[in-house]
Amino acid sequence: MSRPATDQIPQMRERSRRHSWMRVLLPVALILVWLVGAGLGGPLFGKVDEVSSNDQTSYLPNSSDATQVQKLLADFRDSDTIPAIAVFVGDASLTDAELQTISDAVADAPSVEGVSADVSPALTSDDGEAVQAFIPISGDAELADTVTALGEELRAAAPDGVAVYITGPAGFSADLVAGFAGIDGLLLGVALLAVLVILVLVYRSFLLPLVVLSTSLFALCVALLVVWWLAKFEVLLLSGQTQGILFILVIGAATDYALLFVARFREELRVAQDKGAALLAAWKGSVEPIVASGGTVIAGLLCLLLSDLKSNSTLGPVAAIGIVFAMLSALTLLPALLLLFGRAVFWPRRPRFEPEVVAEEHGMRTTGLWARLAGLITKRPRVIWIATTLVLLAGASGVLQLNANGVPQSDLVLGASEARDGQVALGEHFPGGSGSPVYVVVAEDRLQEAADVLLADDRIDGVSVTAADSPSGSAPVTADGITAVGPPGSAAPEPTVVDGDVLLQGTLTEAADSDAAADALRDLRAELHQHDALVGGVTATAVDTNDASIHDRTLIIPVILVVIMLILMLLLRSILAPVLLILTTVLSFGTAMGVSALVFNGVFDFPGADPAVPLYGFVFLVALGIDYNIFLMTRVREESLAHGTREGVLRGLSITGGVITSAGLVLAATFAALSVIPILFLVQLAFIVAFGVLLDTFVVRSLLVPALAYDLGKVIWWPSKLWRRGRD
Repeated sequence: MSRPATDQIPQMRERSRRHSWMRVLLPVALILVWLVGAGLGGPLFGKVDEVSSNDQTSYLPNSSDATQVQKLLADFRDSDTIPAIAVFVGDASLTDAELQTISDAVADAPSVEGVSADVSPALTSDDGEAVQAFIPISGDAELADTVTALGEELRAAAPDGVAVYITGPAGFSADLVAGFAGIDGLLLGVALLAVLVILVLVYRSFLLPLVVLSTSLFALCVALLVVWWLAKFEVLLLSGQTQGILFILVIGAATDYALLFVARFREELRVAQDKGAALLAAWKGSVEPIVASGGTVIAGLLCLLLSDLKSNSTLGPVAAIGIVFAMLSALTLLPALLLLFGRAVFWPRRPRFEPEVVAEEHGMRTTGLWARLAGLITKRPRVIWIATTLVLLAGASGVLQLNANGVPQSDLVLGASEARDGQVALGEHFPGGSGSPVYVVVAEDRLQEAADVLLADDRIDGVSVTAADSPSGSAPVTADGITAVGPPGSAAPEPTVVDGDVLLQGTLTEAADSDAAADALRDLRAELHQHDALVGGVTATAVDTNDASIHDRTLIIPVILVVIMLILMLLLRSILAPVLLILTTVLSFGTAMGVSALVFNGVFDFPGADPAVPLYGFVFLVALGIDYNIFLMTRVREESLAHGTREGVLRGLSITGGVITSAGLVLAATFAALSVIPILFLVQLAFIVAFGVLLDTFVVRSLLVPALAYDLGKVIWWPSKLWRRGRD
């Protein structure tokens, strides 16, 4: 063996020193960059509400009736307020003294900060047992605080024995604000704690879970920094729902990618003495599946841009930004931390340098659960995949029980709700749609035509037109025209006209968020459109939102399937394998939805589900479920190139089984954390995704896919070179 010349030795030592410094400086620089990003993004956790909105009308397309009417309301009212309805209910008919006390309390309501001065008079019910008043809340007020303060003020002033509720649009919006209040603290804390416990159990280490969790948390901080400023400049629309999903998705995805990288790093440390060489080999082995899986999720999420609903179309880029930083943290920050700590990060179970043992194993584990499972698949692959498919199909049959046609606004928040109780009390003593009317914007010369349509429907209790000259701000409209307000002989007020249009209001007999109100709205809209009228309001917003959600679900789900299938074809260089993987994922999704439907109806007794629930469940289960397909099948292909397809399947399963199971547990736990937020949509999504991920992890990826691939042999790679030249 030749030795370097004497004059070359100093140069070699200099290169070695530079290399050693780079090993320290590069990871330190990367860590500092992430620290700066996290330092800027961390303080924004408590400020997301400054750039977010939970107003449903802001989610609808600009072309919808409800959106156009909402924009015009401020012109007719000269203010941008949110109506609250104060309901006073006695045990029996209210006395004159009690009615006067209530009237005085309502008149004093503007003394509460955030309450507008345009408070309606107190209106007594026909049975004399209840009073309602319409109290506008300023659009720039802190809604939840104002509603709470208003309720406390009115209860303090109300007569003894009289119950007071604050309901209507302002009351329900305040419920939503309160429901989302725990996102910054409770949701994040529960998710991080769940992940930490799982990581400690998986690694049986103290330092490594903290390193992995830091990677996830830094990714979330930087993603939030970018999303916050984009929302600040109104490039993106951010809501409490989107915020919660972003938090969970980034923590879960970043941890999954970190698990894959750490597993590969541990493997390489067994055959490489030098931690730098092991890390480089781990990075090369992990970058393709991480980028492929992250890219697949991003592609699936960006399909949401096709949505008519802005709440869906903006979730796509928001969540995609989160996935980008989850990948970047796993491929930059995590390697930097691992390079600094080396084998010590696994303490007290440090991986030993044992190339001889690895050589004897021939790259395949011969002991443990996954080795035994691989052995079982070699004996009865066809029985396993057929039996598994039949069980999944049985579970998927429950989809027929799924009711995803929308839920009343009063049921969006779980648990106690003053607004819901107030809505019930309102419906017992007044027309159910009081305070949440059907708004009709129509040309001034067609006012009476539109009013006649409303008056002819027995589901409308009364019709009025906005009139600034009227003391109450509106005047009743009958078949004979606008009715005078005031003493006998008073002249009928002139309607407020904006650009040639007037604003009619029709009070529904049923609660504005009920199915009966939705049916009435659809019938009225069909007739009023013949008079070139726009129909909006709370009921119209709910109807337009549900219709848009159903349209999105029908359009986007097939598009996502095609996009993901094309990506898998490029990644696996095959046609048959991606088709089969997509079919198994769709079957898994169907089973998750079927079981969820049975649980929602039979166990939790939920009132139904939003039409967007299946769409969101599909996006996350299919896009994230494909992650595990990619983790498994990229390793199977790698092993198949050297050992043949069937042995490659067994090797891939035994090597990746542990990391896929761990990743599935982490992702299921993070999505399950969404259930701590008492919003029906998030609780349902939490169950669907958590259950679906576990199903994917323990059944589809552990039994169905390996058994099916083993049974087919090399034909699964058709029509690639591996199919033509490879071996079974």
